[in-house]
Amino acid sequence: MSEGFRLGIFFTIVRPEEKAILAAAEERGVPVERYDDGEATFGLEPPPNLPGVVINRSVSHTRSVYATRCFAHYGVPTVNAPDVVELAGDKVRTSLRLAERGIPTPRTVVALSPEAARKAIDQIGFPAVLKPAIGSWGRLMAKVDDGPSADQIIEHKSALGSPIHSVFYVQEFVDKPGRDLRVFVIGDRAVAAMYRRSEDWRTNAARGASGETAPLTPELSELAVRAAEAVGGGALAVDLMESKRGLLVHEVNPTPEFRVLAATTGVDIAAGIVAYAVGIGRR
Repeated sequence: MSEGFRLGIFFTIVRPEEKAILAAAEERGVPVERYDDGEATFGLEPPPNLPGVVINRSVSHTRSVYATRCFAHYGVPTVNAPDVVELAGDKVRTSLRLAERGIPTPRTVVALSPEAARKAIDQIGFPAVLKPAIGSWGRLMAKVDDGPSADQIIEHKSALGSPIHSVFYVQEFVDKPGRDLRVFVIGDRAVAAMYRRSEDWRTNAARGASGETAPLTPELSELAVRAAEAVGGGALAVDLMESKRGLLVHEVNPTPEFRVLAATTGVDIAAGIVAYAVGIGRR
């Protein structure tokens, strides 16, 4: 380690994932500079004593985008890079990029008004899934089974008034076998995979889904790495579903939680992230 090299971590709260990253850095003898996303400020001129690299762990997409842009302005690389955070954090842009790269993904239609949203749902067919273009943990997602429920959900989203809810992101409902897959990719390698099982159609660990180690088959690894590279690469979680058409990539997460994945698989993901970040910072 170069003398004086420090690692930065930009965070909202210190969750188990952040504790694991801090512990991994300490184990490697890497000093850490902490940046609370609710307190940090960014001027136009670089402040003194900047770290060699910053790991972004903010739970806010907006704060992540602007913070990583500011660190890049100062010449400090981030994990993940600003373009990756911005692209992968937006489901519409992610779907477009996956389609451009020929990566199998659920059928998706985007609408920009309530009137067009109903057309989009009709194009997808029932059941359909409405998701916010930006968001995580399965929040504000809705499974739509018929016309009346579609109208109610569209009316509700319109009443929220937020600009993000004026974008209607509609996907086919994939009849997966009570589980989906999460694969963690660091650099050019898939390092861990698990099934997320749930009785609910949303199989997010944050919503109580249980984890089970999944085999990292050549097909799964290759597809996950391709999806990660499609959004720019880095330390990313790729979510996939098993379908009658084969594996489908439905999300790529730029600031993922990994506590359940690490505990399930026994893979020290935090150590992998720190090693990757230090490698980026020392280039």
